Amino acid sequence: MDEQSGKHREGEAPRKDGATVISLVQRGNLKSLESTLRKQWRLGQNIVLCWSADERGLLVLFVPHYFLGNYCAHPGDDGSDNEHFVRELISGSRRKSREDLFAIAARLDVAPSFIKLETALAEEPAVQGAVEQLIKRYGISYVDCRGVLLFDIAEFSLFTPFEQASQLNSLSYSMNSAYNKLQGKGVDINFARTTTGDGYYVWNRDNSPTANQDLFTFLLLVVADNAVARAASRGNTVPVIRCAYHAGSHYELYQAEGVNPTVFSYIVGDVTIDLARMVDLARPHQVLVGNFSAQVRRDDGSVESMRAPAFVKHCSRALGTVEGIQLSGKSIVSMRCGLTGENEVGERRAARRFRVIDKHGLSRTAYNLELDIEFADGALKLGLEGANLDFDEEADDMAPDARQQPAASIDKSIEDLASLLRNLPRDRGPKE
Repeated sequence: MDEQSGKHREGEAPRKDGATVISLVQRGNLKSLESTLRKQWRLGQNIVLCWSADERGLLVLFVPHYFLGNYCAHPGDDGSDNEHFVRELISGSRRKSREDLFAIAARLDVAPSFIKLETALAEEPAVQGAVEQLIKRYGISYVDCRGVLLFDIAEFSLFTPFEQASQLNSLSYSMNSAYNKLQGKGVDINFARTTTGDGYYVWNRDNSPTANQDLFTFLLLVVADNAVARAASRGNTVPVIRCAYHAGSHYELYQAEGVNPTVFSYIVGDVTIDLARMVDLARPHQVLVGNFSAQVRRDDGSVESMRAPAFVKHCSRALGTVEGIQLSGKSIVSMRCGLTGENEVGERRAARRFRVIDKHGLSRTAYNLELDIEFADGALKLGLEGANLDFDEEADDMAPDARQQPAASIDKSIEDLASLLRNLPRDRGPKE
């Protein structure tokens, strides 16, 4: 509220719960803005880079969709890195000052467009946030580092179309269930997903210091829910999955759907490429963790960048959040996770890295994750144990054909897991 008048400011409207909503006047502004953006977007021919507020409307920079690729292919006139400049431009907030916008336009050699509105945009967070989302929807964004998951259904092409549909639906349900359970514990994951055909890429739209940790916890619950569902299922309705967690850079865009951009985004970049290569050589039931560095929030509130082994340890210590969550009618007493090699005796006590060599001969390093869940009357061990993985003792290499030549002990461990899970109630009803 305005302290002198006692009235809500232009962009706000009061609600009984104390929150505010966008006023009718500002909704009209947003509707007019989207209509103009859609026309200038021209079915995806143009994209929006940034904007600046004006007392009569907005100043916006439009460029053809191919412009950025051509621009980044060459250095700037002063020898500067054009690609770095563009990445900075399309990262974070798209709102620029008037001076900055004209400086950007001069460097790109494009003219700003003016969008007239009936009234000036209000400087309220809800209004400004809505404008940002509209601009991004008609453009392309870059994220320097974000945690992303890849769930892949093993041997997907060997199943009938009906079984494939059932397995995708089951995996989607496990994700929704994990989201619901974590939300009940106060962990609200704003997760997005896009299908790969036989699985899903999943990421947290939130980019806060806790977002990557929350997504990692989400991964563990999805794996657990899938395992319990598979033990209680019949036929091929619940998938055997292999999955990976990695953090890295990516672009985010909205593809054209008819005459409008989709309301759901897609991501592509180094992180998705690395995940695809890792999971392609992973074995059924395996959970891989990439070799990355990501920011986390420590208990004292400070933010620190951690390498993958430290990140996993940090997340494992915080798994008290999931205590009390029910899986198939039984409450989780405790959950722990760790990377293969960390608890080995002798000289080697560090997490063991595997070298994943793809079909192109390119190599990436990854870690194998093991998960332990304790209930009041039993325990589950998920992922693959290090003893079940064949690798070069000296080079820590995972062979390219590892998935075609699994260790004989893998089948035995899966049978033991299924036997243990069958002791849980066969209840796949609504989740809490």
